[in-house]
Amino acid sequence: MIKPIGGFAAVAAALCLAACASVPMAPATADQTAKQFAPVADQASVYIYRNENMGAAIKMGIYVDDAPLAQTAANTYVYTLLAPGPHTIRSHAENNSEVQIDAKAGEVYYVWQEVKMGVMSARSKLQIVDPATGQKGVSQTKLVQNQR
Repeated sequence: MIKPIGGFAAVAAALCLAACASVPMAPATADQTAKQFAPVADQASVYIYRNENMGAAIKMGIYVDDAPLAQTAANTYVYTLLAPGPHTIRSHAENNSEVQIDAKAGEVYYVWQEVKMGVMSARSKLQIVDPATGQKGVSQTKLVQNQR
């Protein structure tokens, strides 16, 4: 006989798993390599991470210079290389949030995709953070597969 509390907990867990957004994940080896945070001599390395459970049912699009890069879900990150020069990184959720990066070859940049409460859905706010904060946030997350 299933106890009411145990049955409720099982249903609640199943609903939570079903509600969590799913995005294509990169292989574990790519995740491990990216988490070495090694600079690339002729390009800028950029990490965009979302290390929160808030808004877990919502995927958020990431665009670089208006081209789709990937979608994030709760506790995921995107890693990409950019040519030196100015770039616009945009997060799309209920709102659009942008940051500008003047990418330098051999530099590593960290962008936090903070999740906020929205009216109808989750919102996001992109923020450039320092390397220690960024590496800690990325270390708490898993790498998603880029679309480009």
